[in-house]
This record gives sequence, C-alpha cells and structure tokens, in this order.
Amino acid sequence: MIKFSLKFLRTAALMLFPIVLALPASAQNYPSRPVKMIVPFGAGGPADVYARILAQHLSEETKQSFVVEDRPGAGALIGTDAVAKAAPDGYTLLVMSNTHTTNESLLANKPYELMRDFVPVATINYSDLLMVVHPSVEAKTVAEFIALAKKDPGKLNYASSGPGTPYHMAGELFKAMAKVDVVHIPHKASGDARNSVLSGNVQMMFDAVTTMSALAKAGQVRAVATTGLTRNPLTPDLPTVAETVPGYEATIWLGVMAPKNTPKDVIAFLNTAINKVINLPDVKEVWLKQGAIPLVKTPAEFEAYLKKDIEKWAEVVKVSGAKVQ
Repeated sequence: MIKFSLKFLRTAALMLFPIVLALPASAQNYPSRPVKMIVPFGAGGPADVYARILAQHLSEETKQSFVVEDRPGAGALIGTDAVAKAAPDGYTLLVMSNTHTTNESLLANKPYELMRDFVPVATINYSDLLMVVHPSVEAKTVAEFIALAKKDPGKLNYASSGPGTPYHMAGELFKAMAKVDVVHIPHKASGDARNSVLSGNVQMMFDAVTTMSALAKAGQVRAVATTGLTRNPLTPDLPTVAETVPGYEATIWLGVMAPKNTPKDVIAFLNTAINKVINLPDVKEVWLKQGAIPLVKTPAEFEAYLKKDIEKWAEVVKVSGAKVQ
C-alpha cells in the first residue's frame, strides 16, 4: 500500500489550489458578476429590443445584472467575433439570429465558424417579415411591384441591415422566385435601412413585423405583404408574398449562444432561466401582440435547429446567387 505523509498532502493541496481557481465557473455560484449580452446588430432592431427584455427579466430572476451591448457592423461579424474570442465562462453571450446561419454559406472568410466556436444556449422567438414600400412607389400589391420591377430592371432597390441578414436574404429569395432585378442596398444596421426607406432613398424593404408594423399603420410606409406561409394575425387583411409567389417564405428568429467550452452546467442554467422568461404570461402576451412567437428549445434541440437552418440557407444562397457586395 502506498502511504503519503501529511507534509506531502499539504504540498499537493497547495499546488492544486490555483488550478481549482482557474477552472470555469459552475452554475453553483453563477452568475456572481454582471453578464454581457452582445448584440451584433444595431439599436432598435428585433435582436436589440428582445435582448433588453430578456436581460431585464434575467437580472430580476438571478439578482445579477445582464447588460446588453450593441456591436453592429460587417453583417454581424464584428460583434460575433468578439464573443467567439471571449472567455468561455458564461459571462459573455451572443444574441444571434438566422443572419448567422446564412453567413455560414454566404461569407467564406469569417474569423469564426458558428458550430465550431459556439455552443447553443436557448432560442428566444420568431416572427414574420413585412414587405413595405415608400408611399411614392406606384405599387400597392406584390403583383404590381413585380410588374414595376420587370418594366424597369435594376431601377428599384431594397434596403437591408447588411449581408446575410434575414432582410437581405428575404430580398434575394424574392428576386430569385419572382424573377426580378432589384438592387440590394446594404446598411450597417436595421435602423439605418429603415430610415432609408422612410426617407424614400430606397424604395422597398423586408423588415420584422415587430418593428415595422407601427410605421406602416402610421402611413410612413405602405405595407404590401407578410412573408409567412399563412397570413399574420396582426395583419389578417394583408396577403402573404406566397399568395402571389407560391412557396415564398422568410422569417426572422432569435437565439442565444456562448463561446465553445462554456461549462455545461452554466449552459443548462441559462437555458432554464431564459425559457422561464419566455414562458412568463405577461411576456408571451406582449410578444404575441407584437407579432413575435416565443420559441422554446433545449440546447440539444437548438443545435439540431441550427444545423437544419444552415442547410436551408445554403440552398437559398446557391439558388438565389446571393453575394456579399
């Protein structure tokens, strides 16, 4: 039998102590300091809006601050790369969307890979998009817009918040399926794209129902259609694009990811906490009135969802011929 002296055991314990301190934080004491939620999109867009709602409730639930930080630019690459390089301790999270699954096939030289450098935490919600035009555009329906675009190819343009965003891909999918030539005008953030349409500098845009419907009701833009396969409950009298372009569908969904190697118990803790917020009756009620449908998934379910969405948008990029400008 091997025997160890008391002195040896004390020495070994002292040697192990700093290693124990260096281990990732566990859910037993998580969160013990503020958690940063990085949104790689501009202020005022769906990701920013719902991240702040989520952060408020998570702060109340955990008695620790969850702080939202917007880092837009380069089609979400700037903020996303910052999270990829952050410590995998659960204190830096990424609020992401299907922009990220699209970018996997659209952008070949990204400094990160979504499924290699991140782990799924939880989904948040999803919503239809609203196809809107500036009031000066002589088109009140999808069919009229298509006719206008075919009459003068390349004359009309549409705004997006950057390459790979749901707004960009909705436009490219529309161009491919409707067989029209409409010029893509990318912007740094959705608010910038929205302002371009409101001012009339850009004629058309696909934007989230949650952020654009109020502007349409106020008459600042003309709502032409929604992008789900069925009519949106918020706008039951408004047709879908699919009613004119069969099979057309484009939505926006949001989720939360963390840097790879974030402790599994921290991921599980966050998933439970986020799902609890999403299921709060008052949160669900407000979101549904805005056109946002709560999306609840386990980390494993979210991982499968991500892989499927990456495959879907890879096919759309291929068929549409979408390119980064």
